[in-house]
Amino acid sequence: MANKEILMVVDVVSNEKEIDRSVLFEAIEAALEMATKKLYRDDIAVRVAIDRVSGDYESFRQWEVVEADPEFENGLENPDAQILLEDAQKKDPTLEVGSFIEEPIESADFGRIGAQAAKQVIVQKVREAERRKVYELYKDKVGELVTGVIKRIERGNVFVDLEGTADAIIPREEMIPREPVRTGDRIRGYLKSVEEVTRGPQLTVSRSAPELLTALFKLEVPEVGDGLIEILGAARDPGSRAKIAVRTRDQRLDPVGACVGMRGSRVQAVSNELAGERVDIILWDENEAQFVINAMSPAEVVAIVVDEDKHSMDVSVKDDSLSQAIGRGGQNVRLASELTGWKLNVMSETQADEQNSSEADGYAQQLMLDLDVDEDVALILVQEGYTSIEEINFADLDDLTDIEEFDEDIAEELQQRAKDAYLIKAIASEEVLEEHEPAKDLLNMEGMDRELAFKLASKEIVTMEDLANLATDELLEITSIDEERATTLIMKAREPWFAE
Repeated sequence: MANKEILMVVDVVSNEKEIDRSVLFEAIEAALEMATKKLYRDDIAVRVAIDRVSGDYESFRQWEVVEADPEFENGLENPDAQILLEDAQKKDPTLEVGSFIEEPIESADFGRIGAQAAKQVIVQKVREAERRKVYELYKDKVGELVTGVIKRIERGNVFVDLEGTADAIIPREEMIPREPVRTGDRIRGYLKSVEEVTRGPQLTVSRSAPELLTALFKLEVPEVGDGLIEILGAARDPGSRAKIAVRTRDQRLDPVGACVGMRGSRVQAVSNELAGERVDIILWDENEAQFVINAMSPAEVVAIVVDEDKHSMDVSVKDDSLSQAIGRGGQNVRLASELTGWKLNVMSETQADEQNSSEADGYAQQLMLDLDVDEDVALILVQEGYTSIEEINFADLDDLTDIEEFDEDIAEELQQRAKDAYLIKAIASEEVLEEHEPAKDLLNMEGMDRELAFKLASKEIVTMEDLANLATDELLEITSIDEERATTLIMKAREPWFAE
């Protein structure tokens, strides 16, 4: 390869493949080094330097400066490419271990074999550079829409050419079920991940992710793209039905109407892109119960009961719209649950009345026992919202007196009975605790309180050593404290271990 040919190859490949010239010069130098080494039977080290301006190149034989290795007879593993430090310093006292001694040698005559070796190295370098370029181009585009042309379909996996810049895969599980696609079709997707693997970057695209729905609305609805309308969540049954939650930053805008568009044009465009997937647009509300009511659309909610502890809601609808509220295969309630983040128990008005009646009977029976009152009085209390002796004990006496069926004397008597019953329960609980006495070291441990110490002792965790032997999960199972406090207490109990 003549000097001018080297420069020509570098310029042509650099321009066509958009690869840095230095990468190509290094590839040709590596090829020249391989060809030069073949001129010698010994296992020598060679360095080739190409002048980046003229294309002239020189070859040098190298010896690495090393310490003597006693495992080898002359102290060298490879005498053809190594030299002992003491011998090297005779030539140049400044040399150190790891540096090199060089001397010019004859360069290889680049014939057919040398040119072929150069081509292989250049091709490899070009591939590596192209893979790196693709990775750099797409690594920051994760989470964005991408468009491409389907190259082939294998076992349900769809391989896509992203407009000539890279290849991507839409795995079968990320496709919309039963969506008709063919080779040559243009297709959009949500770029889910970009991973570096041995054969180059692997781009994974999704057609079933909820984020695709959000991205399409940003594209179709200018107000969403401009940030005037926010999409706060999305839930999908890909290819069948979806729900998105929206709110506006500008009170003059109707977020639902803006996303639907004139005669449904905007939502229809999104639906067409997703193989006819029907999209419900839900108005977000900071009141979580109202948000759930909105999310149950098109079913009309009659009543809703919130259970904060279980993070669930009982939703009752009219008897004739129960099937609509639940949806085919539970689809409507499942999507509403995913969108809101609440567990939803849907029932008809009749079922809700029966459940409420059953619960009311249960509360009433317990009040009859605790307060020694008849069923009529107990039911009146339950109907007024008093379901336990604790609520009656701590209630304002005026609120009890205001109940139509009660006068002041009855209200005072009920509250006194509630206080007596509450006290009896508290004493009984304390007696149960005191049956198990915690050790002084556990009782006096920093961060411990009396009630927790007795509760631990009731579970046979009597000393600091017993507590130290627990895992955080085990402590959480037997107490109502949070994870951070549980970890802190266990580490405090283990301090004597570290001192030892």
